[in-house]
Amino acid sequence: MDCDVVIFGGGAAGLWLLDELTRRGDRALLLEAGQLGQGQTVASQGILHGGLKYTLQGLLTPAAREIRDMPEIWRQCLAGRRNPNLQDTHVRSQHCYLWRSDTLRSRLGMIGAKVGLQVAPQELSDADRPAALAGCPGTVARLEEQVISPASFLADLARQHHDRILAIDSREGVQLTLSAPGQVTAINLTHPDQPAPLQLRPRQVVLTAGAGNDALRVQCGLPAGKMQRRPLHMVLARGPLPLLHGHCVDGARTRVTITSDHDQAGRTVWQLGGQLAEDGVSCDELNLLHRAHAEFTAVLPGIDLSRVEWSTYRVDRAEQASPRGSRPDTATLIHEGNVTTAWPTKLALAPQLARMLIECLPAATNQTETTATMAAKLAGWPRPEVALPPWESARNWISLTEPGTLRRAA
Repeated sequence: MDCDVVIFGGGAAGLWLLDELTRRGDRALLLEAGQLGQGQTVASQGILHGGLKYTLQGLLTPAAREIRDMPEIWRQCLAGRRNPNLQDTHVRSQHCYLWRSDTLRSRLGMIGAKVGLQVAPQELSDADRPAALAGCPGTVARLEEQVISPASFLADLARQHHDRILAIDSREGVQLTLSAPGQVTAINLTHPDQPAPLQLRPRQVVLTAGAGNDALRVQCGLPAGKMQRRPLHMVLARGPLPLLHGHCVDGARTRVTITSDHDQAGRTVWQLGGQLAEDGVSCDELNLLHRAHAEFTAVLPGIDLSRVEWSTYRVDRAEQASPRGSRPDTATLIHEGNVTTAWPTKLALAPQLARMLIECLPAATNQTETTATMAAKLAGWPRPEVALPPWESARNWISLTEPGTLRRAA
């Protein structure tokens, strides 16, 4: 089967690109070896950043310049005014809150956060503060950065492009034919549920598999070592908690970032990132949870944590390798032969990466097989499911009123 583009990896970057290519008229297919969004996308907090954390030092950094237009692009897509149409994506909140702890460094960070953003924080009066932040010292501001459910976003695009997304067996069911390093002429697929193999003959191959890109590059005859991993150790809390989305600022860092959702049992779940998750990489689960409990007592005075259960999960941020392992300022790609390796760097930059890829991938010409014909041939092929949010897959939950006691997830 002839294809214009075959995409490996069904996270935010791959699905957004699939939508762009399909609307352009390309015969595009996406291959996913696990679950859609498994790893980075579904583990992300869903904040559509506009560069806040990159301006805390009072400078409009290159990273802030690159990302500051993203919230408006997403906002238009979520409202159905721009493609991809994401009206069925669940928006957890239309905005985030920004507050500080009672330190001089924290006060300076709040000042820096007002520099150069398209979406600048708006200070709130005491009466307009959410109840969860009523006891916080100093300024509380509202930032018009939407927060989405990553799992809902994945399901939205997967539903729109169901016919173009295939589940694959990465260990035994994928074999690439190369005419030269980085020049893929055929992708041969087999699957236990399918009686016959499938051969795809792509004009272009795009790797958007996050942490899986390194291994895929080797399969394409390309050198490994072009990727870096920056780990996080995230914290989860569930129980009688208020819904809250925002950042506690402490100097030139986000001391902690909170986003909220509900689990399948209807409980409020907090996802906790920021500096807490960066520093938590070197901690074991129990030590990090005690640290998180102490942090929240400090940054959210007045919140009752006595009936809250806690858990953690680890995730790697896979990115193109950069000097000294620092975070890239923007989405990145490497084009070699007919293979392009791509990393969005952040969820919010998925539209930017898709635009970069569309500009470097030649448009389809002289098509001998229509998209409808392709869909008919693939009708019986297995489709991947959307990955569960991290709180649904967490197994051990700890009550810190009984230190060290483990509870299995209900």
